[in-house]
Amino acid sequence: MADDDQVGKLKAEHASLDQAIEEELGRPFPNSTLLSDLKRQKLRIKDQIQRISGP
Repeated sequence: MADDDQVGKLKAEHASLDQAIEEELGRPFPNSTLLSDLKRQKLRIKDQIQRISGP
């Protein structure tokens, strides 16, 4: 169950980062450095989810 809780938290954080990316892209002049950082964080979380969930 602990893994399920951790995966749930990571998925919530992943969704939050996705929302932040969408908001930044909606701005007239998106900050490309911020977008790169957010996307890196999102990918790192996706990798953690896959590692915990297994194959």
